[in-house]
Amino acid sequence: MATSAPHDPPFRADHVGSFLRPPELKQARLDRVEGKVSPAEFQAIEDAAVRRVIGQQEQAGLRSITDGELRRVDFYTDFYVRGLGGVEVRMESTAAYFVDHEGRKIPVPWTQVVSRMQWRKPIYAEHFKFLQSVTKGTPKVTVPSPIILHFTCGSAAICKSAYPDIDVFWSDVTDAYQKEMSSLYESGCRYLQVDDPPMATLCDPRFQGMMKARGDDPLDTLTRLYPEKINRAFANRPPSLHLAMHLCRGNNQSGWFGEGGYDPIAEVLFNTIQVDSYFLEYETARAGSFEPLRFVPKNKTVVLGLVSSKLPQLESKDSLKRRIEEAAKYIGLDQLAISPQCGFASSSEGNRVSEEDQFAKLRLCVEVAQEVWGR
Repeated sequence: MATSAPHDPPFRADHVGSFLRPPELKQARLDRVEGKVSPAEFQAIEDAAVRRVIGQQEQAGLRSITDGELRRVDFYTDFYVRGLGGVEVRMESTAAYFVDHEGRKIPVPWTQVVSRMQWRKPIYAEHFKFLQSVTKGTPKVTVPSPIILHFTCGSAAICKSAYPDIDVFWSDVTDAYQKEMSSLYESGCRYLQVDDPPMATLCDPRFQGMMKARGDDPLDTLTRLYPEKINRAFANRPPSLHLAMHLCRGNNQSGWFGEGGYDPIAEVLFNTIQVDSYFLEYETARAGSFEPLRFVPKNKTVVLGLVSSKLPQLESKDSLKRRIEEAAKYIGLDQLAISPQCGFASSSEGNRVSEEDQFAKLRLCVEVAQEVWGR
């Protein structure tokens, strides 16, 4: 095992992956549903939008490049609904919801497993191949966490008609991730990121209470079940495939749904879950202190999400440098990097920022990284 932290990737200035959908792409998607454009016409519009966002990332100075998740409705339901099947989505606004800085409540996509899931063919391999053919940088693919369905449904809410035995559910999830990871690797992917809202969200006592109410043990789920299932999903990962994990407390139209520091999960997160690096949200007090970083082993990297993807205001370089210095009291500076705290559009609606705002924030990350760590 490596004795020093990798950072190539992740790069000193990195990003979570999603970008605002341009208006013409949003309109084309609506027109496709209504039959106003052909599949070929829509494909051409989508490809053009992806080419453009790739170029914008390169112009901002980024070295890791994604397709902006422009081909997806949101960061996770496409993988399950279109990719695996057996999953339905409803908009939830009672048990859970996003809330923004103005106190507005935003419904959250809530999944329900209604029939058995199956990986039938590669889900993101063609997307990756297109990305790889266009970019000069390091192409990165993002996938939703393998524990999301259980987090939203719970073992008691996954339809018994679909999975009388919960172990079979987990077996199908593991099988799907193993096959998808293999298909991406065979296509040339060497930088894979798993986006995981459950682990950080369950540090919030409100969500722990929600789990208890439905009959699940949040402590056991956090410290045993979820780490085990994440590790199984990505077991036998090729050594040359860098696996990053992004922890999120919700991101939809500039809203969030979870609070609480990483303290309850720090030891398990950094030492039991078998990934190479972590993208951690740290842009507000909701994320707690840097103290949990003391548990990070020296062979892992932490990308500090210090720049907000939810608000348009541009952070100052001095404040970001001070935050990096503060974090370095608990973890080696060489183990750190900087990024926005989440994507700019985890869903098609996107956050309440402009395209100009999002790339100004990315350029800021690049400039701060150059000044702190050098080229």
